[in-house]
Amino acid sequence: MPDGETAAPGQGVGRAFSLRVGILGGGQLGRMTAEAARDLGVEITILEREAGSPAGQIVGPAREIVGDWRNLEARAALAERVDLITLESEFVAADALQWLVDRGTPVYPGPATLRVVQDKLLQKERLSEARLAVPRFKVVRREADLLAAGAELGWPLLLKARRLGYDGHGNATVDGPDATAAAIESLAGSAGRRDGDLDLYVEEFVHFAGEIAVMVTRGRDGSIAAYPVVDTFQQNHICHEVVAPARLPAAVAERARGLAIQAVEAVDAVGVVGVEMFWLDDGTVLLNELAPRPHNSGHYTIEACRTSQFANHLRAVLGWPLGPVELVAPAAAMVNLLGTRSAPANPGGVEEAGSIDRAYLHLYGKRDVRVGRKMGHVTALGDTAEDALARARRAARCIVW
Repeated sequence: MPDGETAAPGQGVGRAFSLRVGILGGGQLGRMTAEAARDLGVEITILEREAGSPAGQIVGPAREIVGDWRNLEARAALAERVDLITLESEFVAADALQWLVDRGTPVYPGPATLRVVQDKLLQKERLSEARLAVPRFKVVRREADLLAAGAELGWPLLLKARRLGYDGHGNATVDGPDATAAAIESLAGSAGRRDGDLDLYVEEFVHFAGEIAVMVTRGRDGSIAAYPVVDTFQQNHICHEVVAPARLPAAVAERARGLAIQAVEAVDAVGVVGVEMFWLDDGTVLLNELAPRPHNSGHYTIEACRTSQFANHLRAVLGWPLGPVELVAPAAAMVNLLGTRSAPANPGGVEEAGSIDRAYLHLYGKRDVRVGRKMGHVTALGDTAEDALARARRAARCIVW
């Protein structure tokens, strides 16, 4: 089996589907989860707003329910066809998940976890209460709170919407007192206000040596499988490259791995959680954010680890033993394929990219290209980090939209 040495209990490649998992969302994370499900003998049904989604192309129209999770009938239609539900985005309202649970359909990660994690202020408070290292932060309900935070924490500061932020959306760097009004205005939309007050918080600006991440899988029984610590590199607040294992001191890597596991346990998550962190020159590691689902920083695991993050996510939510997570090569690298213009998707260079040894191309099947949109990724294996990254970059440069 490509995703580990042993089949799940009662399962085997080629056997009839015996368990049915629903996914709220049909994007690339749902797509890669559905691909992993085929080898595990698991049937996937998705709920997505438009037909022919990236995940829908894998499961087929018979198992793609077209609808919105906000709609009761759509949620009920999914629940009727599956044994349990998971999700590919933390933006599904916790109340919608609770509605499913109350009607007898288990959801992993559960509503209580989502209620904490999807509100970044509550997430920081939970991690802080667990005595885990996070950047200093303050709630912001009005401009005076931001000014007071600047006086206490120092400038610049990072102002964030508490909800719905991703890939740099919902964040604003505030350089000083004269910039507070403009920063608030940039974030005070539907995700930045609640009951007339600002629904924001602010963090101290961290001068880090590097950004790192760990994919942590936690089973329903509390078992843990933590993947290698990886280096992550951002461009315009979007993950651009990932290198495994991270090129940092062994003591820092071990500290990061332990902190990531503690963070996942603190929010009682089940399934895969992407744990993003900073490490500082003095060896300090700080938690940045948690994403309670498969994560861009873990895409490399499909080819580079004995069990992919997607297969282990399914194992976790199904209550199966978790698969081994060791690297199968000395190093691996992942490069995202990001849109550089707005146009219908018509990728070229696929054959050329596929000819590069130990490089693996994944296209997500999205119909339209947009600037900064994640259209696919390339993973490469190598004898060193530099070797793997060079191969991945070379393959990525072949693809044109």
